[in-house]
Amino acid sequence: MTVVKNQNNELIPQRTVTGWRMSIDYRKLNAATRKDHFSLPFIDEMLERLAKHSFCYLDGYFGYHQIPIYPEDQSKTTFTCPYKTFTYRRMSFGLCNAPASFQRCMMAIFSDFIEDIMEVFMDDFSVDSKSFDDCLENLEKVLKICQEVDLVLNWEKCHFMVREGIVLGHKILERGIEVDRAKIEVIEQLPPPTNIKAIRSFLGQQDFIGDPSKISPI
Repeated sequence: MTVVKNQNNELIPQRTVTGWRMSIDYRKLNAATRKDHFSLPFIDEMLERLAKHSFCYLDGYFGYHQIPIYPEDQSKTTFTCPYKTFTYRRMSFGLCNAPASFQRCMMAIFSDFIEDIMEVFMDDFSVDSKSFDDCLENLEKVLKICQEVDLVLNWEKCHFMVREGIVLGHKILERGIEVDRAKIEVIEQLPPPTNIKAIRSFLGQQDFIGDPSKISPI
């Protein structure tokens, strides 16, 4: 993570891109795959539970790759590069059921803690509490589970014992939830919506804007 100044002289955190990720076109395989409809958590509810607490961010290291693929199914992930052919032994990006499979696995691992002392959205884990000491105790419980199941975390993206930060694209802090300033600049440059679908898409952001009608009355 690096911090840069925008045109208004505000400090904006930017994620530093390091390394490469392999992305395979699995459209034909996905079309023949029976879909797993395991749902992801509601982001707005998760953020509400995290707001006004001390918390820690934990990030799974190469999340999908921590899930092994059954040996008899590994050949289905085969892809070809110049002069060589490879097969994944661990879950790859691009597989249609990867998000559902990963979320189900994480929910099973942390089933005793979810919505109590932590929130889980894919490979983003947030441990929270109303006090510093309780948060430290909760963090110890979660890290112990990670050790027991060999769940590897990315230390570069983990933040411990903080009162504010960016979670799933939104800023969580003592007074509640705010939109990430880096995304406000993008919204300001968007053209006005011209159809119902575009209006609904934009209005979806209002859950994270306190009293929007007072800020800018219609």
